[in-house]
Amino acid sequence: MSLYSAGVEYGIHCLIFLVGNCGDTREASVRDLAELQGVPQDYLAKIFTKLAKAKLVVATEGVRGGFKLARPSDEISLLDIVNAIDGQKLIFDCREIRGRCALFEGSAPAWAVADHCSVHAAMMIAQKRMEDALAQQTILDLARKVGRKAPAQFNAQVDDWMNERREKKTSASTQAIDDIIQVTDITG
Repeated sequence: MSLYSAGVEYGIHCLIFLVGNCGDTREASVRDLAELQGVPQDYLAKIFTKLAKAKLVVATEGVRGGFKLARPSDEISLLDIVNAIDGQKLIFDCREIRGRCALFEGSAPAWAVADHCSVHAAMMIAQKRMEDALAQQTILDLARKVGRKAPAQFNAQVDDWMNERREKKTSASTQAIDDIIQVTDITG
């Protein structure tokens, strides 16, 4: 069982696609991002609501609107994204069983329950290290790793794909306005 939801994976991948060529931000709609990656649009819309509430993305207006990064990509850590989507999660929930040993015959001696539980302390160290590792990596770091791995033309292909989608929306909107004007001219 995973500690983090699939939403964290979807959110991180989407934000990677919102990072442009030079680390700047690229705009995209939730619909386009869902289609680009083959993920459920309704679920992705809920993720983007959380990302917007955490001020990691901002909505853009208009026919070609969507979302873009709210801050520079080198200022958005993976921990920011994880916490926005799933909230802060503990990897361990101490049940304080150290005082339940059958040898204690119902009453744990002070030495057994003194200070913090050693198991809990070890798990909290692991939690801190995991969070530190996530906090040290930014969405720009991941976008650059993807960029180094992908063929040189991939980023341009993403730009072209996104622009094509945006142009279709603009054309459809312009056509709808033209249709309304024609109807108004005929009936007016």
